[in-house]
Amino acid sequence: MRRRSLGLLRLWLLAFSAASAVLAADPRKEPFTIRISCGSFDDVRTAPTNTLWYRDFGYTGGRFANATRPSFIIPPLKTLRHFPLSDGPENCYYINNVPNEHYQVRLFFALVADPNLDSEPIFDVSVEGTLFSSLLLGWSSEDEKTFAEALVFVQDSSLSICFHSTGHGDPSILSIEVLQIDDSAYKLGPSWGKGTVLRTAKRLTCGSGKPAFDEDLNGIHWGGDRFWLGVKTLSSSSDDQPISTENVIAETLLAPNFYPQSIYQSAIVGTDRQPSLSFEMDVTPNRNYSVWLHFAEIENGITAEEERVFDVLINGDTAFKDIDIIRMAGERFTALVLNKTVVVTGTTLTIVLQPVKGTRAIISAIEVFEIILAEKKTLTQEVSALQTVKGSLALPLRLGWNGDPCVPQQHPWSGVECQFDDTKGHWVIDGLGLDNQGLRGVIPGDISKLQHLQSINLSGNSIKGNIPLTLGTISGLQVL
Repeated sequence: MRRRSLGLLRLWLLAFSAASAVLAADPRKEPFTIRISCGSFDDVRTAPTNTLWYRDFGYTGGRFANATRPSFIIPPLKTLRHFPLSDGPENCYYINNVPNEHYQVRLFFALVADPNLDSEPIFDVSVEGTLFSSLLLGWSSEDEKTFAEALVFVQDSSLSICFHSTGHGDPSILSIEVLQIDDSAYKLGPSWGKGTVLRTAKRLTCGSGKPAFDEDLNGIHWGGDRFWLGVKTLSSSSDDQPISTENVIAETLLAPNFYPQSIYQSAIVGTDRQPSLSFEMDVTPNRNYSVWLHFAEIENGITAEEERVFDVLINGDTAFKDIDIIRMAGERFTALVLNKTVVVTGTTLTIVLQPVKGTRAIISAIEVFEIILAEKKTLTQEVSALQTVKGSLALPLRLGWNGDPCVPQQHPWSGVECQFDDTKGHWVIDGLGLDNQGLRGVIPGDISKLQHLQSINLSGNSIKGNIPLTLGTISGLQVL
């Protein structure tokens, strides 16, 4: 008994010293955070944490409405903002004065609370011009699909979040969260950086069966406020079982990811009849995924190295060989995190933990991110010129012209033709086709700032005034 007590004391001291080291090495202020209650006329606070949500006045257009709450994980907000197609196919929130740092951006979706409107909208979502989420049929009835989350870098002190209509209902948004995280959070290797966006595809805490946010798990704000879906089994057809402990887990809440201790205090283990563990999820084919696996040796019967050794296979390939948690973590009740980037060609990602020595496999938590190359934006000068054209020609609201003209590439502005300029590293505008659009304004002189134009078609409109002489400065213009 005395030996066990000394061991627990040592673990407690290790955990305390590790937490103290984090606090001493991380004297930063609270991370930058902004939460927006969409469609709200007033700032509101929500229980149980008294969280502040700002009203969304001045951030966007669209219409406000009362909201439903299709999922228990959705924040208890009462309004949303929706964007009828008559307002244009692209609608955006523009959040300015955002420090150029690394952020977790999370959006919650809801339905318009109107008994005469029971349609579920289907639409795409982009952040900083990069498409990262597509809401598909049935999203409102699945908890995990009622929100979308991405990890992004802000580089020009502003953040744009756009909703792209696909012709199936009006995009509707309940809330937006922009939560600063560590600059090196989820650093996955050479391919990671400001040119990548990580979309959260799956995040599970194993064994407890209780879904929770970091806030519920006594996490700290530098981890964002991640949502962990609680599961007691990895597969409905498997024999695996949950276990838990109240022991302190060492090496948690450490930079740069700041994982809460609670996710390591429960786990799923195999059984004598089925010692392996297997997890499977649907993914988008031909994409790269970053897989993060979490372990801590918490089972009472495992006390020394080589008593539990297993391999980890991802889609049949050995990703990690001879995993011995006690050996690799240094102690029992100590967190171990492993990361692997994989290319998935099919529509399924499968993770198998296969014992090779000793007893059954074990796992505490799983995170999977889709790695998305961040889109290069349109040349700033040309975006500004197009906005001047939009106002001067009095473009009808249905054309939209919100966000970036050329990206995401799946949703360019109507009537705008783009090409990528390798020398500038940006998209440029090489064509304007705004014929027969009912335009009644004048052609602004700033149209000459679109120096890459090769064709302009403004026929069939009621445009007034003169053709600007500055058009002659566009050397590549071939069709007018």
